[in-house]
Amino acid sequence: MLVTSTIAWVCVLLSSIAHAQPITGAGGTFPAPVYAKWAETAHAAIGIDLTYSAVGSGEGQKQIIGRKVDFGASDVPMDADRLASANLLQFPTVMAAVVVIVNLPRVRDGELKLTGEALADIFAGKIRKWNDPVLEAMNPDITLPNVSIAPVHRYEASGTSFVFTSYLSAVSPGWKSATGAGITVNWPVGAGARGNDGVASTVSITRGGIGYVESSFATENHLNIARLRNRSGVFVKPTAASFTATAASANWNVPDFAVNLVDTEGAANWPIVSTTFILLPKDPKDATRSAAVMKFFDWAYRSGGASAEQLGYVVLPTAIQNSVRDSWRAQVVVDGQPVYK
Repeated sequence: MLVTSTIAWVCVLLSSIAHAQPITGAGGTFPAPVYAKWAETAHAAIGIDLTYSAVGSGEGQKQIIGRKVDFGASDVPMDADRLASANLLQFPTVMAAVVVIVNLPRVRDGELKLTGEALADIFAGKIRKWNDPVLEAMNPDITLPNVSIAPVHRYEASGTSFVFTSYLSAVSPGWKSATGAGITVNWPVGAGARGNDGVASTVSITRGGIGYVESSFATENHLNIARLRNRSGVFVKPTAASFTATAASANWNVPDFAVNLVDTEGAANWPIVSTTFILLPKDPKDATRSAAVMKFFDWAYRSGGASAEQLGYVVLPTAIQNSVRDSWRAQVVVDGQPVYK
């Protein structure tokens, strides 16, 4: 009897795997770890088999515009005109933060304090030594070495670079006018490295190195992270609580969910937080696959929060999740009927 039951259970499992609904997505590296985790769990939980390619936000936008995948993923919000011309719906999934990492002798994790203005001047090549009087004045409790500053930035087009340079543009008029924000910029100084791991590796082997990476990557790899002064004048550490405070204080009542989470007001707020987005056709060629995409992210909203937080991401407020579901019903339509029901 036990053997018969076991065989029956295996047959049901194999049947479930064989009939799993495939969906494909491509885009940003920022959310790739959590999408991979959700895909691993959703396969068994709701019978959806996600294949996601972390090829970068720019390429993700190109692939969904060309309808080469079921959804695109971008760490950079697409502007309204481009969304309209491509007939795409944009919605957020999770939030995460960018942090600043350093390699300084005798300076431990969380001891270094930086203002956004000083950080912009460092990456602009205006502050070149760690014992510069500007940096010493904001760090009276530690001894900064007479060491050259070695900035490290992303080499390839990167959503993380977009978020970081958006922050520098927000806090420094000089940076905004001279360099600006983008997935690629003309960096005034410093060395380029590919991916979070490339930036972290270069900083770790460079005395006086400084770079920026995603917060979950920094935490997982026990990197030396600096405090940043937020818009309220408080030097804060990057923690789940400071990320959540930023999300809670943001103005989400904006078109296409393109909320600005950079340099927001609030004493507890971390100043470099960003949401990441999904781009979904409003006129899907395959309604079944489109419905499966929305079913996947609906399940992720309901059941994927704990795994997202374990990886260092911030879950969207419930009200925003519900607004996203409303947008699915209203905007993803085939033959006059909503695909998501």
